[in-house]
Order: sequence, then C-alpha cells, then structure tokens
Amino acid sequence: MSNEIVSQQEISDQTVKMWDQIQLSAQKLMQGDFSDLLALGEKSLVPAAQALGILIAFYFGARYASKAISSPIYRKVDETLGRFVEKLIYRGLLGAGLIFTLHHFGLRSTSFAAVLGAVGFAIGLAFQGTLSNFASGILLMVFRPFKVGDLVVAGGITARVHEIDLFTTAVDTPDNRRLIIPNSSIASSTIENVTYHPERRIEVPVGVAYSADMDATRAALWSAIEAVRDVIIETEERKSQVQLIALGASSVDWLVRVWAPTKEFANVRDRVVYAVKKQLDKDGIVIAFPQLDVHLTPVEEAVVAAPRQAGRLHPRRTDPSQRYAA
Repeated sequence: MSNEIVSQQEISDQTVKMWDQIQLSAQKLMQGDFSDLLALGEKSLVPAAQALGILIAFYFGARYASKAISSPIYRKVDETLGRFVEKLIYRGLLGAGLIFTLHHFGLRSTSFAAVLGAVGFAIGLAFQGTLSNFASGILLMVFRPFKVGDLVVAGGITARVHEIDLFTTAVDTPDNRRLIIPNSSIASSTIENVTYHPERRIEVPVGVAYSADMDATRAALWSAIEAVRDVIIETEERKSQVQLIALGASSVDWLVRVWAPTKEFANVRDRVVYAVKKQLDKDGIVIAFPQLDVHLTPVEEAVVAAPRQAGRLHPRRTDPSQRYAA
C-alpha cells in the first residue's frame, strides 16, 4: 500500500515538473529561442528510433514464429486449429514487444501497476464481453463442434465457416455475404453442423388425389427412384423408401426417402423432385391441391335462391330521378 502511494506521488510530481518545463519552453519559443526545441529533438530522436526498431523486430519475429509453429499444424492436424494457433502466437508476441519497449524506456512496473489499478474497474467492465468471447473461442477449439469449411446453423444463421478467430468467427452465407459472429453467441446456442456427416437423407413429400390408385402411385414413385439410381446412395444401412404416411384432408400423402452425398445434396434433391413429378405425369396420377366440397340442404338452397328471385321481381332502377320512388 505504501509503495502504491509513493508511486502515485512520483507520477504527480513528474507531471507537474513536465508541465512547468513545457511552459518555460513555450516562453522561449515566443522570444525566438529554439535551443530547447532542438535539444528536445536530439534527446527524443534516438529513443524514438530505438522504440521503432524494437517494435519492427517484434513484428517480423511474430510473423515468422506464428507461421513456423502453425505450418505443421496446418499440414498434420487441421486448418482450423492452425489458424487459431497462428493468430494466438502473433498477437501474443506483439503484446510482449509492446511491454518490452515500455520497460526498456524506463516505465517501472510499480508505476505501471498504479496506473492500471486506477483504471482497472473501467477496463474490467469494458472487456467483460471480450473475455467471454475469448473463453468461448477456446471452447470451440477444444470441443471442435465444427471446422473451417463446414456448413453450420449457429446463432440463427446458416453459413459456411471461413475462420475461427480468438474472439469472433467469420462465416460466408449462401448468397456470399461475410458475417462476423461473436464466439459467445455461437457457444451459447444450439449448433447444427449440416456437413458433419458425408451422407444426408432427402425427403420429398408427395400428395396425390384420392381418386388415384394406391398400387399405381407406389409403383410410380419407385420408378422415379429408379430413374435417379446413378446419383443416390443405396446400401444395407442407406435404403430408399416409399411410404404412405397419412390420409390428409385433400390428398393421400406419400413420402419418398433417398440418401445422397452431402456435397451433392441440393443437386440430388432437384433431380429426385423432377423425377417424381415427371413419372406421376407419365402415369396419369394427379397431384392433389387443397379443395373444399360444400353440400347444401333444400332449406339452405331456398335461402340462397331467395335474393335472386327478389332481384327479378324488383329490378334495380337506373334512372336517378326514380332512386327514391315508391
């Protein structure tokens, strides 16, 4: 506690002394005396050059070290982890270079701690969200729910992962927009990795009219599957299916299930839907649409017909002069 009070007093004394020196130099400049300005330039030029040299050396060293350490991880482990390690080493060495420069030019640790203690509360509040994002980034790298190149649904966004950084994750949407998502938003929500497995199941619902023959409909749907055998997956565990799932209000509902490679999911689904529609049209099976049958009793028919008969007995007058006639 006493060391902290002494440090704060030293900082205050140095500040007052610096201010007095600035005022004295300003008065000399007003009188045309540039000796203090030249002395200040000579005194500051060499330290400034040294500081710049140290920072440049740390910059190139950080770039070289980050590339050298992350390259084996890129090749032998994973691109996602390689990028994360590269960013971590690069920024860590730059921070170390800044601290080394400050110590090299006489900024003592006690003074530095006193300054940080004075603004520590504000810094803690400002970096609360940032530290949460950093911790979430570590969790994403440890548990690996996805990697670079995966198509994911995270935080309500469907996009392909471009890069996992220390604090954020960069993704590209299907319409080619780059989004930067805080890691805490991803880690705190449900993550759906769409491309995690190499195979995906395609489901195509089909509703046909009640007048369609059941056996003919099933045969037509199987014929549609046969037409796309070259692009779907058919194994013991990945079998195609045609199922009758419901008798709906306006249609008989069927479901066509096939398996496809994840990378070709959209193209295979397009071909399956096309084959189903083409085969149903070929076999004369009508695809149902929502409809409603209305049945009227004799009393309801009379009520509906009454206004029509009244209109024939009392035709509408078109002459304005007769609008209010009896």
